[in-house]
Amino acid sequence: MDNSTSAPANDLAGRKEWIGLAVLALPAMLVAMDIGALFLALPHLSADLGVSSVEQLWIIDIYGFLLAGFLLTMGTLGDRVGRRRLLMIGAVAFTVASVLAAYANSGTTLIIARALLGIAGATLSPSTLALITNMFRNEKQRGVAISIWASALFGGTAIGPIVGGVMVEHFWWGSVFLLGVPFMIVLLATGFVLLPEYRDPNAGKFDLFSVVLSLGAILPVVYGVKEFAASDSDNPVVAGGAILLGLVVGWIFVRRQSRLEHPLIDLTMFRSASFSGTLVTMMFASAALAGVSLMSTQYIQSVEGLSPAASGLWQAPTGLGIAIGSMATPMLMKSLKPATAIIIGLGISLVAMLVLTQAGSSGWLIAIVVAVALVALGTGPLFTQGTGMVVSSVPPEKAGSAASLSETSNVFGSTLGLALLGSIGAAVYRDRMADAPLTDVPPEIADVSRENVAAATAAADSLPGNLATALRDVAGEAFTTAMNVVAGVEALLVVALIVLVALTLRKKTAAQTPGPDPTASSAPASSPASSSSSETVPTTGAV
Repeated sequence: MDNSTSAPANDLAGRKEWIGLAVLALPAMLVAMDIGALFLALPHLSADLGVSSVEQLWIIDIYGFLLAGFLLTMGTLGDRVGRRRLLMIGAVAFTVASVLAAYANSGTTLIIARALLGIAGATLSPSTLALITNMFRNEKQRGVAISIWASALFGGTAIGPIVGGVMVEHFWWGSVFLLGVPFMIVLLATGFVLLPEYRDPNAGKFDLFSVVLSLGAILPVVYGVKEFAASDSDNPVVAGGAILLGLVVGWIFVRRQSRLEHPLIDLTMFRSASFSGTLVTMMFASAALAGVSLMSTQYIQSVEGLSPAASGLWQAPTGLGIAIGSMATPMLMKSLKPATAIIIGLGISLVAMLVLTQAGSSGWLIAIVVAVALVALGTGPLFTQGTGMVVSSVPPEKAGSAASLSETSNVFGSTLGLALLGSIGAAVYRDRMADAPLTDVPPEIADVSRENVAAATAAADSLPGNLATALRDVAGEAFTTAMNVVAGVEALLVVALIVLVALTLRKKTAAQTPGPDPTASSAPASSPASSSSSETVPTTGAV
């Protein structure tokens, strides 16, 4: 058993721990950059590999499906087999899968590679966040460490589209999948020296049937929600059935966990109002951020008509905003309670969303980019401090499991945001386009244009000058109205989150649960830290 290198709970971290933090931040930045760059590479790889529309959807979605499905398993597995060991195994797997994706010669091969990337990615965040709890025992230092980690994550989100656009333009589409290989090599070369190992000495037997049940609960729900989000989904019954199946299997999973001596997920964690309330708040905040990112991205690309590289540059402030919000959190904690800082941040997001409800279809590009960046900035304290509350609500040996729950809530939130808020936007767009004056536009082009703004923009290219301009203007107005409505729904959601934070977290004067006596156990009495939002995800670029 290797439970080494954690210092007593009040000791300050030294140079080794801070260098180790830089190594842990690499996987976070890598995954975020990889997701952001994929969307810019998608048109090129689709043309080069000759993938069908169905294959293209699987290339996008399979990563998110398996990432969501395996997070719970990997978080608990790291607590059992060793957090550093699982991280290193995941780094090797991610590197191999990245090379496979970069040199894929068919759509099928790329789908397989993306699936492997999703499974490997599920090992990274829970392991890195749980290891931070071992390395940074002092509460203030741990808060700074989490903020740095989160800033790396969202900094990767910001620079991913920019770097990806440059690489696609100057190399080939596969190069975007190689972005993370140098980061993984550094992690593998230094991890065994700089990072401590920890595993729960009393973890008990690993229940494989619970793993199957967790996958059977999560994957159908994620699939069903994504299917409902697709405006061209031909069979909503299948989507509804998938969600129902996932809920039924989820109920069986919960029942089994309550009866096992060593469950995959310890349900007693949810007895804490702070734990449960923060998970719910982060899930719906992720949904709001994903929704506003989706609509603003389409606005930049289709309404403003910018190129992929230029669009990536204009989207960079979103990632920078949340990175700044995360980095500012430790300073806010010097004078504010956690709940107060979170509420202030959400208040900033609320004001920015209200600005988006007033946006127009021309002359608003800078205002929209700034507003979306402020929405992201306002969520920084929640994703940094809130996830610290989640993991600090459990004993040290459950830190990996709690971190995986935090990540899963963010993945679900991003999926729900893209699905539900995207569906609202699509419905408003189609409603506005149904009454739009398109009498001079050929019927087949008019029908295509009513589906979505991207189709309308593409269809306009086949029309003569005046008609093309008229179609773009009508579609742009319709989409901007849809964005206004979605922003209004998100504003109401943020108001509800502010109330939830005030009710569940306001009385928490500190976000820590005392760890066990460092001298009482062979396991290190680490004070757990936390996770931050991811893909999708986001992410941003949630995929």
